[in-house]
Amino acid sequence: MPIEIERKFLVVNDNWKAQVESRASLKQGYLASQSNATIRVRVADGRAQLNIKGPTRGISRPEYEYDIPPRDAEEMLDRLAEGAVIEKERYKVRCGGHVWDLDVFKGDNAGLVVAEVELASEAEAFDMPDWAGEEVSGDARYYNASLVKHPFTRW
Repeated sequence: MPIEIERKFLVVNDNWKAQVESRASLKQGYLASQSNATIRVRVADGRAQLNIKGPTRGISRPEYEYDIPPRDAEEMLDRLAEGAVIEKERYKVRCGGHVWDLDVFKGDNAGLVVAEVELASEAEAFDMPDWAGEEVSGDARYYNASLVKHPFTRW
């Protein structure tokens, strides 16, 4: 079973911008969001994926991801998504031996910038960049599935 092990931090300054390796525009929505599983559709740079994640235990959770036709994904986002569709810019930034994903949110979540690092184990060490602030890995408010229902600008 594929497992996602991820830590999430708020971004506190713009020092990461000089280290950007790539950038992508993402649009994503949730077809279902329950305590035992979330089902997400994402479109990014002409590709689309269906993602299914199980419940989070610590900073780990089962994750399955499948490529789907972009046209189908757009229809799912338009017709089936719960709540709002999230739009954000994702930047890949290398720090030490890891590539971090920095998400700069738009729309109702504008002003929120979150950095995520995927790890091979919960105990794996990693370099903490100076632009990473408070850890929010366990704070459900920062889960994308929560942001579609309770956007950052309305907190």
